[in-house]
Amino acid sequence: MIASAKGTALVTGASSGIGAVYADRLARRGHDLILVARDHGRLAGLAGRIKDATGRVVAIVVADLNHKADVERVEAILRTDVGITVLVNCAGVSAAGPLLLSDVDEMADMIALNVSALTRLTYAAAPGFVARDGGTIINISSILGITPEVLNGVYGGTKAFVLAFTLSLHKELAEKNVRIQAVLPGATATDLWAKIGTPVGHLPSGIVMQADDMVDAALAGLDQGEYVTIPSLPDVADWDAYEAARQALVPNLSLNVPAARYRAGAAA
Repeated sequence: MIASAKGTALVTGASSGIGAVYADRLARRGHDLILVARDHGRLAGLAGRIKDATGRVVAIVVADLNHKADVERVEAILRTDVGITVLVNCAGVSAAGPLLLSDVDEMADMIALNVSALTRLTYAAAPGFVARDGGTIINISSILGITPEVLNGVYGGTKAFVLAFTLSLHKELAEKNVRIQAVLPGATATDLWAKIGTPVGHLPSGIVMQADDMVDAALAGLDQGEYVTIPSLPDVADWDAYEAARQALVPNLSLNVPAARYRAGAAA
């Protein structure tokens, strides 16, 4: 097989759900693939199907990104494989229960995967993309990154980090020819729901998007130059207004005196 002129996409969490759809779509767009996940059987099966359907080169890396040594192996690939042009940080876990009913060790593991591993892999990829004058980083966040009170707050907090991290990267790398995108899915039909004790069939059908539709919308947003994509948001002007309101706060967030309402309270 001839290496792709579009380069190789490394996709984490690739064995099922959103990650598997990204793998399929990126291969159909002409990318070779490196698929990263824990489940060797699923990875091998997906790799075979994609090879047969697209003719692309597909490698698999069996890795648990909650394990330091496995993260380091994937970091090394991102640093040394100059053919990699796309990183999709899709690996993650979720939780639905309230804080007081959650296991703190499980929450710590969630932070390690959703935040720490994603950060390390991005740090491994970004310098090479800048040096090679091109690349794309796609980080899968969630609508819970901006609505953390809806479900488990630790999960929402991890996804808020992904959004904030991506916004910072977008600004930092804007002049470096590196595309950055945060994708904020709503409820998506994957087996993630069953793993947290709420099968997707128990959710109202009107709020659940199919994974294929979600990824296709996210890639359309990338093609349109969006750095934040909310696949189900009907009017992008709503996000623009949200972002404009956030930016309007900036000039007054750090001043040398307290706001008048606090000074008046102190005087009373």
